Amino acid sequence: MIIEKAPAKINLALDVINKRDDGYHNLKMVMTTIDLYDRITFEKIDENKIILNSNKHYLPNDDKNLAYKAAKLIKENYKIDKGIKIYIDKNIPVAAGLAGGSSDAAATIRALNKMFKLEMNLSDMINIGEKIGSDVPFCIYNKTAIAEGRGEILTPIRKVPKCWVVLVKPKFGVSTKEIFGNVNYLDIFHPNVEQVISSLNNQDYYQLCSMIGNSLENVTFKLYPEVQEIKKKLLLLGVDAALMSGSGPTVFGFVKKEKKAKKILNSIDTNKYKVYAVRILG
Repeated sequence: MIIEKAPAKINLALDVINKRDDGYHNLKMVMTTIDLYDRITFEKIDENKIILNSNKHYLPNDDKNLAYKAAKLIKENYKIDKGIKIYIDKNIPVAAGLAGGSSDAAATIRALNKMFKLEMNLSDMINIGEKIGSDVPFCIYNKTAIAEGRGEILTPIRKVPKCWVVLVKPKFGVSTKEIFGNVNYLDIFHPNVEQVISSLNNQDYYQLCSMIGNSLENVTFKLYPEVQEIKKKLLLLGVDAALMSGSGPTVFGFVKKEKKAKKILNSIDTNKYKVYAVRILG
């Protein structure tokens, strides 16, 4: 049996550069991981099939699940005739902009590499990840990085200075496809990604807080005004910076001290929102 952690990601910067001929977008992002994770258990079974279960009834247990997809791809590529039993203890909310499904897929690739002694290196694993989803390569790398292209071109970078992250997700999820479909290239906001990179290189927490930005934020705000309200609420409660992660709808806020993170957490209505206070990893 192998147990893997699949941490959530947040975007410190997300710039939509242009639309590609293949229908995807060229992006330039800075991403890191946080201490909110799914815990996934993997077991070999004799019967040559993939069995996937979870503590959340709404999670698909077939090809629609990225962890299942990853296991299937590895079995095909490496001609594995043993079966795999996967159990996902799901903590990361779905359709939240936190790459929960992508992280589960990445954890599956890492686990099966060990389980079947496939000797894949990082770039082999990333090549498989690319075929599954745009965030999977970053989730395989699993540390702070610049991600370009669709997300598959990764450049390591210094991690975020120590801090706490308060996450607020409304009850609804958001479709990444819908958000990208509503991008208007004439008036899209472009964050200063280079300044975000420079603040990490200099380990300057307050410069980082002033520079984080996301091209998709205003697109999601127009379609889901409640997401903008969450950002305003976090800023009023005194976070050092707030930003929507990915295509939303989760908004995160940075604070230096655990005490303040917990205080903000207690000020948010948990009947209306899913709320977490976690450490930055990366």
